[in-house]
Amino acid sequence: MSKTKTIVWPKLVLFGDSITQVSFQPNGWGSEMANKLARKCDVVNRGLSGYNSRWGKILLPRLFPNKPSENIVGVTVFFGANDCALEEMKATQHVPLDEYSDNLKEIAKYLAAVGVSSDRVVFITPPPLHEATWEKECQLKGFPLNRHNAVAGRYAQACVEAAGQCGAGVLDLWTLMQKDGQDYTVYLSDGLHLSEKGNQFVSEHLWGLLESRLDSLPFILPYWGDVDTQDPESSLLSD
Repeated sequence: MSKTKTIVWPKLVLFGDSITQVSFQPNGWGSEMANKLARKCDVVNRGLSGYNSRWGKILLPRLFPNKPSENIVGVTVFFGANDCALEEMKATQHVPLDEYSDNLKEIAKYLAAVGVSSDRVVFITPPPLHEATWEKECQLKGFPLNRHNAVAGRYAQACVEAAGQCGAGVLDLWTLMQKDGQDYTVYLSDGLHLSEKGNQFVSEHLWGLLESRLDSLPFILPYWGDVDTQDPESSLLSD
């Protein structure tokens, strides 16, 4: 009896901090990507709450083995919300701006070395921060305000510039969510993390970047109406 060939499903990997980790919640931007790509591509969540780009860079060989990754069709890299924490308030998470930029470029360089070219990588900037709301969250935990929106903006700009230097795509949430003076607080649940509307915003804009590359992926396994009911093996086990 001949061996049945295993199906290798393409993968979209979501790599980042807590904003990525919780993206598979109901109506989350990660779950929306998975829904749009059902039967075409696995969407893999590699979000790590509290992590920064420094730790993410160190982890790369454990998450993306040092061998050609032909089945990875896309990677989102979403760090910055922790990197931009004020050093004097949150030194454990803070990463200096220049290092943050270098880390993003090193991540793209590593991914290219294992077969994930820069045109399959999308950097996502930190979203804007609503200081008054986030300060209340900090105070509940016994801490003073540890982030500023203007600082998050500098990290967002560094992310955009790094993407341009690497040839990667970029989704500039910090700029888009504040465009034309709109009320960006509706996109945030606690001043830092995304609300349901914020998740929808990320999903719509990210899909706008990914659709042309991923929506054309073939439907895996035949449509049920095309299965030969008299000989289903011929439909389901053929290459």
